Amino acid sequence: MKLALLSDIHANIQAFDACLTHASEHGAQQFALLGDLVGYGADPVAVVARAQALAAQGALLVKGNHDALAVRPPAVVQTVGDSTAAWTHAQLDDGQRSFLDQLPLTLQRQSMLLVHASADGPALWRYVADERAAGASMEAASLVPEVRYVFGGHVHRQTLYYRGAGASLMKFVPTPGVALPVPRHRHWLATIGSVGQPRDRNPQAMYALFDAEKLQLTFQRVVYDHHAAAVAIRQAALPAYFADRLELGR
Repeated sequence: MKLALLSDIHANIQAFDACLTHASEHGAQQFALLGDLVGYGADPVAVVARAQALAAQGALLVKGNHDALAVRPPAVVQTVGDSTAAWTHAQLDDGQRSFLDQLPLTLQRQSMLLVHASADGPALWRYVADERAAGASMEAASLVPEVRYVFGGHVHRQTLYYRGAGASLMKFVPTPGVALPVPRHRHWLATIGSVGQPRDRNPQAMYALFDAEKLQLTFQRVVYDHHAAAVAIRQAALPAYFADRLELGR
């Protein structure tokens, strides 16, 4: 079974559709959406509708911090992330807001744990951006003995962490398109990157494919029309900064 892992779509329907198509062409049999369907981008309605359709077909979904913000926008905007929450809330209908609200913070399937941020306090939205944070997340996940793989997003970068022969944690930056062996005798944590808002100075969308039979994980990059996504943000009168960063990949 090949599972396509997609996170941080951020209301970017152009990137979302491109990744779904790419994953299907590369043999994906099931999809997992790891949070932040919305926020920043211009097409929250289309993205949530696509996610609802995938959920009806058996896709696995967890909640991200921007999904939570869209349901209950903050009364006072304090962060960049807060700035599109009220606009997104107004675009969505009651059913879509309820859909986002009911998403779980974590989801376990066999040896996998899906989470948007860290398994160590998932509602705190901690960034798994280094070995220390990855270790805390893996320790929390290991409380469930059968879990060997933690898949998440939130940091908008693609990184693989694993425990070596000893207790030390190893960090690996993958090459897109190269299948990596991830045997079950080790514990693994992957941040799979962002579909809709990459931040490594490369505008190409990110996702990953997990082959549960071959025990291989392949990180992917996908070319999409990021200019169209940026134009949509400007036409929606959202902050131009969010359009600029799509074009620059930052």
